[in-house]
Amino acid sequence: DVQLQASGGGLVQAGGSLRLSCTTSRFTLDDYAVGWFRQAPGKEREGVSYINGRDGATWYVDSVKGRFTISSDNAKNTAYLRMNGLKPEDTAVYYCAAGPPLLFGTSCQEAEFDYWGQGTQVTVSS
Repeated sequence: DVQLQASGGGLVQAGGSLRLSCTTSRFTLDDYAVGWFRQAPGKEREGVSYINGRDGATWYVDSVKGRFTISSDNAKNTAYLRMNGLKPEDTAVYYCAAGPPLLFGTSCQEAEFDYWGQGTQVTVSS
């Protein structure tokens, strides 16, 4: 049962940008932490970033720091992942997820998130 809807993926050249969106009609994202995960072919799914709805705290995996920005729009009940400076190694299926707010500094782990979206493909060509 898919509780979140992720969109915005696509094909882009290296150095390009995309903005992923994550929304739901089932609950208020501001009450949760919203995370983005990605899974490349043959690799395990990894946490990319999250944002706590209540306090706005954010976390990024080292490989995307300075290039990706996570944000949320409470009026639209939508979270975003702005991805700039995309690299071929960013190619993956990106998933959004929601779970209880996380303590500051907590990394983005799958076990922390209860609700998941269906994934959106991001392909970066060299």
